[in-house]
Amino acid sequence: MPDLIVRRAQRPDLPAVLGLYAELNAGRVATLDQAEALLARLDAYPDYGLYVAGVGGRIVGTFCLVILDNIAHWGMPSALVESVVVSSSERGNGLGRRMMQEAGRLAAEKGCYKLALSSNVDAKPAHRFYESLGFERYGYSFRLDPPFIRDAEEIA
Repeated sequence: MPDLIVRRAQRPDLPAVLGLYAELNAGRVATLDQAEALLARLDAYPDYGLYVAGVGGRIVGTFCLVILDNIAHWGMPSALVESVVVSSSERGNGLGRRMMQEAGRLAAEKGCYKLALSSNVDAKPAHRFYESLGFERYGYSFRLDPPFIRDAEEIA
């Protein structure tokens, strides 16, 4: 298994991160200028990070992790992992598992009561991967695209 380094992303990592996102989104990604501005905003949040996974100096994976403060659940925070990607050329090598272990370690370090994620309903290989890590299907995930709140007459 290759040596994997997981760390917070820095500005020079963004072209590689955008390339990874392009693999999953048919090339529909933010521009480099947008990504730089967004990374600066993420860095302003106390517990929201874009992480990269590197092997041999190459960025081969990425994920976002946000720790959410919470008044419910005895005041314990929760963690949400988003935008998980492993380069198509590196899948099946255990890198995704190690990235998610690092996300779990970071969440545990912050005292989170859960680590959650959502996955596209059609992403069956991703579902098998997450289940192999011990994630359980739980509840429902709902999505609403803009406009976010509609009048009842518009929905009917």
